[in-house]
Amino acid sequence: MTPYEIMLSESQERMLLVAEKGRESELYDVFHKWGLDAATIGVVTSDGMLRVRNAGETVAEISNRALADEAPRYNRPYTSPLRTAPEQGPPLQSLNLTADLKRLLASADLCSKRWIWQQYDHQVRTNTVAGPGSDAAVVRIKGTQTSVAMSLDGNGRYCALDPREGTKLIVAECCRNLSTVGALPIATTNNLNFGNPERPEIMAQIVESIEGLGEACRFFDVPVTGGNVSLYNETLGAPILPTPVVGIVGTLPTALPVGIGFKGEGHTLILLGGIGTSDAGQMGGTQYAKVIHDSLWGRPPKLDMDYEKRVQGLVCELVRSRAVESAHDLGEGGLAVALAESCFSTDSLGVDVRLDSNLPPEILLFHEAPSRILLSTTSPEKIFAAAQEKGVEAVTIGVTLKSRVVIRNRERVLVDSRVDELEDLWANSLESLLRHPVLV
Repeated sequence: MTPYEIMLSESQERMLLVAEKGRESELYDVFHKWGLDAATIGVVTSDGMLRVRNAGETVAEISNRALADEAPRYNRPYTSPLRTAPEQGPPLQSLNLTADLKRLLASADLCSKRWIWQQYDHQVRTNTVAGPGSDAAVVRIKGTQTSVAMSLDGNGRYCALDPREGTKLIVAECCRNLSTVGALPIATTNNLNFGNPERPEIMAQIVESIEGLGEACRFFDVPVTGGNVSLYNETLGAPILPTPVVGIVGTLPTALPVGIGFKGEGHTLILLGGIGTSDAGQMGGTQYAKVIHDSLWGRPPKLDMDYEKRVQGLVCELVRSRAVESAHDLGEGGLAVALAESCFSTDSLGVDVRLDSNLPPEILLFHEAPSRILLSTTSPEKIFAAAQEKGVEAVTIGVTLKSRVVIRNRERVLVDSRVDELEDLWANSLESLLRHPVLV
């Protein structure tokens, strides 16, 4: 390779480390342990210059300040974010809520991805503590008592409705997913995907999204340590939805994970954070709107970051103290999908859920309001005491039972299905969708 290619190539899996003088061998030991290559390429100097030499010849010399602090900055003009979705959507009048749940579980976004991930090594040299299917993945750091958890989220539909609020929701959901495995969030990376920034309405999406990202990361104390940007994503002049993807890592003591799956029959089901909202305008970016109505409308769900942080802290404490048997975020698909997914990780367990709400059944089952986590427990009194102390709403919604998912609101049965029927749709849809993409 030429010096130009070495210095400017964006080839993957390359990382620059600055080692403490005299401790270089410790770094090499780590690289050798993992079968990786490493090379010493230079030293830090005190004159503020970047010099590149190739075979003894100086091929580049420039002030570091010119490359960093004094680099030119774009200040592209922007207006209001592009928005094509209407404020009002179709009427929420389902003919069959059980059939709606089945369609959601078989949809591309929500169905099991096992068909893909089982083809790869997801055990990470036997260090995986919680793997695919969990709200957050957990990998232990061998030789220590600490594990690292990671959650990855993105929602272009919510960001299309409001880039700022949509991005804040993504950060909150990442942190919430970490809390369900008992992890404390510590750092963020991102992948920002947008259309043509030379269009002022697209640039406005970028500005709003980044400002929302910064606001949420500061609030949840998860600094952005790196990331990448992909722009000019258009087809025949039509931009993609504004799609920031956020990854957040956290740490926790190494232990067997609580997980999302129910553990036994007769356990109490508790919903932290409350039942939800009565605003149908906040349904337009949900999976229900996408799958059942093939539509996008309204606004994203409202996020109260202070309340969200209290919910996360509470769940983290409950999981670490083993006061709960399972914990599962309601971020994708709402309550009904979360209940079904928690059944799939068990041995023929189902649920008998009895709600008492004035909400329309579609909102009750499929709304994706934030700050809500489904718990199962044999010690409900501990949950309620801790929730009261934190100022978090906690509602008993039912119990686990054998074989069926039954959800009632007052005297009306909203959903009634065998667990194995739901699980078969969820587990086996992806291969069919990929082989017949016209159906996706």
